[in-house]
Amino acid sequence: MNVHDVIKTVRLSEKATLLGEKNNQYVFIVNSKAEKPEIRRAVEVMFGKKVVGISTMNYDGKKRRRGAAPAGRNANFKKAIVRLKEGDKIDFA
Repeated sequence: MNVHDVIKTVRLSEKATLLGEKNNQYVFIVNSKAEKPEIRRAVEVMFGKKVVGISTMNYDGKKRRRGAAPAGRNANFKKAIVRLKEGDKIDFA
């Protein structure tokens, strides 16, 4: 899998920002078929930083409904929390 196909987007929520400031961890939405070694290689190639650890979680999309229409679903996704080596930082601004 190409490194640009592995990482879909960066999750910039309040909780993700606190993780980055305090624990040197960053949250990414990744391809649902990506494995930890692929995620590690993608982050190291794209950002040029050393990855120390990765945690991944799979999420089911929430059920959504509008009026009398039949219920639908948001897309399923996979989230990866990546811990970088002490002193490394990623600036998304």
